Amino acid sequence: MRKLGRRIVLVWLTLLMLSISAGPALWFGTAGAASDPAGSVSDTAGRVVYVVPIEQTIETGLESFLQRVFREAEQVRPEHIVLIIDTLGGRVDSALNIGKLIRESPVPVTAYIRGKAASAGSYIALNAKRIAMAPGSAIGAAAVVDVLGNRVTDSKTIAFWVSEMVAAAELNGRKPQIAAGMVDDRLVVEMPEIGRTSEEGNLISLSAKEALLVGYSDFEADSLDAVLAWIGADPGNAVWIEPSFAERLAGWLTQFWVRTLLLLIGIAGVAIELFVPGLTLPGILGVAAFVLYFFGHYVAGFAGVEEIVFFLLGIGLLILEIFVPSFGILGLIGFISIVGGVVLAAFDAQNAALSLGVAFVVALFVVWIVAKIFKRRGIWNRFILSDRLTTEEGYIPAQTRNDLLGREGVSLTQLRPAGVVEIDGERVDVVTDGEFVEKGRPVIVSKVEGTRIVVRENRSG
Repeated sequence: MRKLGRRIVLVWLTLLMLSISAGPALWFGTAGAASDPAGSVSDTAGRVVYVVPIEQTIETGLESFLQRVFREAEQVRPEHIVLIIDTLGGRVDSALNIGKLIRESPVPVTAYIRGKAASAGSYIALNAKRIAMAPGSAIGAAAVVDVLGNRVTDSKTIAFWVSEMVAAAELNGRKPQIAAGMVDDRLVVEMPEIGRTSEEGNLISLSAKEALLVGYSDFEADSLDAVLAWIGADPGNAVWIEPSFAERLAGWLTQFWVRTLLLLIGIAGVAIELFVPGLTLPGILGVAAFVLYFFGHYVAGFAGVEEIVFFLLGIGLLILEIFVPSFGILGLIGFISIVGGVVLAAFDAQNAALSLGVAFVVALFVVWIVAKIFKRRGIWNRFILSDRLTTEEGYIPAQTRNDLLGREGVSLTQLRPAGVVEIDGERVDVVTDGEFVEKGRPVIVSKVEGTRIVVRENRSG
């Protein structure tokens, strides 16, 4: 039991380390520490241009990275921010938040599309003050798709996304009908500038030259230097801002399947360590999984110390329930605390609850299998008497008197119904089946049940 207690304390203390946040410089770095091919921030303050790549799926990790970039830009105040866009899209909610960052930025933002600005990528580009496109690049085709990649046909969802795209286009004087046609393939949009009309069933997608003609691009540039020259910036003052290792890791850890797997390993590992102590490895893996889960969400900006403490409180209450029975009250509160900590630490409560539900069900199955395999090592064995009261184990059972069965004797006392008889000179404690036998009457042993000897009056004697 002491070994189990020490192991539980170790698990709890390890989890508690999550609440101690590392210094920002350790994980995030600063603008000056980013890849900088042409100078440093401190040398060119007020004239620098931030160059920020958006060349990945749009998700929560990218959103967190850009929040950090725009937050630093408010302090450093570079001359301009250039977003290099090459993405097929991603999460709508993340795109909406990134668009808000661009619109509210005190530093002017230019989008340079150097490949594809599809779906959510086109929305991000439309929020920029100016758009430049490289030859061969494209913008548009902003259909809404679900997590499996299937087109969403719900009219309310489409109408919402159309309104957002139209608002972004109108923000900088671009034709709203074209933005609507990028989302809703039921619309027929005339584009006389390029001599074509969008066909029903096809989403609008514009090449660099087409976008320039219809006003969805302001400049065609074959290099970043050309874009910098166009906005009046010195290419020598460009500062590349890229995601740190921690931010890239956080983006990966907060994906649905990764966080679900981490929760599965965490729940199963800690439960196995608690109920089948001595295996050690499951406990280590469980703690590591929870550390990675909260680390990813902490770096991504979704989780704070409060959510981590809430989770640790739940673990502590579950441990108390094992040793201090409370009719399930502590266990229930602990379970609610754990669920609350996990869900509140995520960027979306519904998705987090789904991940937790899937992980919990699978973890129950895994724990059941492990407990069945190692049932002799389970904690429940500490509350069960497993010693066998056999002669081989050193226990001497009470002597049975089967040898008295059928033998005759005389009652030395009245049997009402218990008393004493004498059989071959030996005093024996006996009982009757309920009848009373007077003192000095002949009796015979009719039954022996362990140490219980039953007699009756021997009327034939």
